[in-house]
Amino acid sequence: MMLSLGLEGSMNDERKPDMDLIDISKLKHARPLHLGRLAAAALLLAAVAYIAYAFAVGTIDWSVVGEYMFSERIMRGALTTVVISVIAMAIGIVIGILTAIARSSRNIVLSSAAMFYAWLFRGAPMILQLLIWYNLALVFPTIGIPGVWEAKTVVVMTPLAATLIALSLNQGAYTSEIIRSGMLAVDIGQYEAAKSIGMTYPDTLRRIILPQAMRVVVPPLGNEFIGLLKVTALASIIGFGELLGTAQDIYYSNAKIMEMLFVATIWYLVIVSVLSIVQMWIEKRFARGFANGGRHG
Repeated sequence: MMLSLGLEGSMNDERKPDMDLIDISKLKHARPLHLGRLAAAALLLAAVAYIAYAFAVGTIDWSVVGEYMFSERIMRGALTTVVISVIAMAIGIVIGILTAIARSSRNIVLSSAAMFYAWLFRGAPMILQLLIWYNLALVFPTIGIPGVWEAKTVVVMTPLAATLIALSLNQGAYTSEIIRSGMLAVDIGQYEAAKSIGMTYPDTLRRIILPQAMRVVVPPLGNEFIGLLKVTALASIIGFGELLGTAQDIYYSNAKIMEMLFVATIWYLVIVSVLSIVQMWIEKRFARGFANGGRHG
């Protein structure tokens, strides 16, 4: 009886496959059905198809879009948008650096003034700032330095001047917080090391702190510049001839509202796409030497 059981056990052992000899990679894998993903993809494709169909059969004269895409007025408006954005961003960066330095100062007057400036211009909507600067003559009929230079505010505060001042001051407030965060990201030991070798605070900022902070500052600054370029569209409310304002002037005369809005949209997308590529290149330039946690080789 025991012999038969032993033989039976050995036969069962021989029938069992040796798991060590099975190649799991060659086994068939049962792929799960992601019904939720399939349903979401189907809904998305249906929505895209519906939108494309609506644009195809809608009352949109696409020939007008092609006609005005490279017209002189539209090209001038697009160039004006880029130029005013670059100038406002440059001024905003200078204001932002000075404000960030003042914010970190031990002088309570400077730090409080910098904090108030950032609070004021970040809190007030951009469109209100544009309107206030453009209508400044209602509060100050004349501006200037008494006895040195004075002028009527209504003459000086043109749509261009109001747009540039409003954009620059608003951007300076946001940039100051970006610069300050970059400065805080630099290790405190860098300040102490510079101080130990006799460097002044301005030299420390210029030669050590700000160059290291740029790696942290550049990406959000690029995003801010793209946002600033799109915010310039608000200047059309005070009659400034940027891209959207130019498109509005044209559709006021030809009544092709949607067509001209599409022209402006396409140009905004083109400009932003180019700026995004430039931003990526600049980020890579400043990120050199910091890959893999700062390890070289």
